Amino acid sequence: MAALTVWWCYSSGRLLGGWGPLLCLLLCSLVALLMPLVGVEDQCCATLKGIAQLHCQLWGKIQCPAVQSTSLTVSFTALDLLPLRAKPSIETQLEAKAALQQAVEMKKQGKREKAHKLLVHVLNMNPGFVEALTELGTILEEEKDVVQADHLYTKALAISPCNVRALVSRDRSLPLVEELDQRHFGVIDSKVSRMMSIPKGNSALRRVMEETYYYHIYHTVAIEGNTLTLSEIRHIIETRYAVPGKSLQEQNEVIGVDAAMKYINTTLLSRTAAITVNDILEIHRRVLGYADPVEGGRLRTSQVFVGHHIPPHPQDLERHMQELVQWLNSEEALQLHPVESAALTHYKLVYVHPFVDGNGRTSQLLMNLVLMQARYPPITVRKGDVRPFIRFIAKCTEFTLDTLLIATTEHTVGLPGSSHHQACGAANKPPVYNSEGTGVRGA
Repeated sequence: MAALTVWWCYSSGRLLGGWGPLLCLLLCSLVALLMPLVGVEDQCCATLKGIAQLHCQLWGKIQCPAVQSTSLTVSFTALDLLPLRAKPSIETQLEAKAALQQAVEMKKQGKREKAHKLLVHVLNMNPGFVEALTELGTILEEEKDVVQADHLYTKALAISPCNVRALVSRDRSLPLVEELDQRHFGVIDSKVSRMMSIPKGNSALRRVMEETYYYHIYHTVAIEGNTLTLSEIRHIIETRYAVPGKSLQEQNEVIGVDAAMKYINTTLLSRTAAITVNDILEIHRRVLGYADPVEGGRLRTSQVFVGHHIPPHPQDLERHMQELVQWLNSEEALQLHPVESAALTHYKLVYVHPFVDGNGRTSQLLMNLVLMQARYPPITVRKGDVRPFIRFIAKCTEFTLDTLLIATTEHTVGLPGSSHHQACGAANKPPVYNSEGTGVRGA
């Protein structure tokens, strides 16, 4: 950096004549002041990398199409999928590169299992190693795990959109993956049709809806760290009396989720108008209405950091929220399968992270609103990455449908066993919808 400064000073002195020495002195002083901030170097390198990728897209001989995966929002790029992480050291990068070469040799020798394990080790050392991602994806694709292979190709393209091998591989895997997803959606749709044929007054269906309503609230707040048990939550909702010895904050969180679910059922599901930003704010206002009424229904006014993710600046939140609802009500979203649209709605809102608190709960409720508007049962989920997250939502939707269908058979009443439960995560039990199949249980 110092050498670059001296060179610039020499060049500017020749170009600017008498002003050169003065500018050189000012620049050297600035460099001396900023030299301790060595961490800036990585940020500069990242910026230069982004500029290089943009140059490749605009002027390069290789036309770099947008990564063919569902984007986070209408304005986000594939680079937004990448978390901010510490860059591996030079030694680690060299070790990873050597291990990659060794894995390639193993693959050529037919030692595919060892090559697979070594590539996993390489990615543990350097998760952003594009060549290793693509190589492991190729092995997985040859092992018929096209879904995971496609995920690795997508990740590689998010890091390096112009990587030819990743582009070619993704063009090959994407149609196969989409076909598998559509088959799963078809299975779900058939179960929805079976569910809709159940008489509205079916007593078993009413009982399981009653039970799953409390499961939904229990797991929604438990994900946020709430320690109340299922029986305690049921007691709070049914009696509105506090549980002795338990945090009032946690009990107010339960009441807030219950109020938000009733608002969705009695207000939002009974109308045909498009979802608006104000609807999302009203859901959030009820989620925090008892635990933190000051922040409830308000966009955050300060910058927050969520793990490695940096959400948009507060000044940009209104624009991002408008873009979210515009997408949600767009023809593009309407053409998606309801499960896919609901999953992306959840993901987008979590990504924007518009509130100080309650983002996860509000995102789940908004996702379930989208599902219920399409006559699907509401579900409880955890966070995940775009396409795997959509598949996860699909599994949870299918589990919910199985719960309702099994509960209404002649000989079985109740929830499926834990083996079914594992399909969408041990902590995810399905919530309830009303007897018309259109919303959560009302007040």
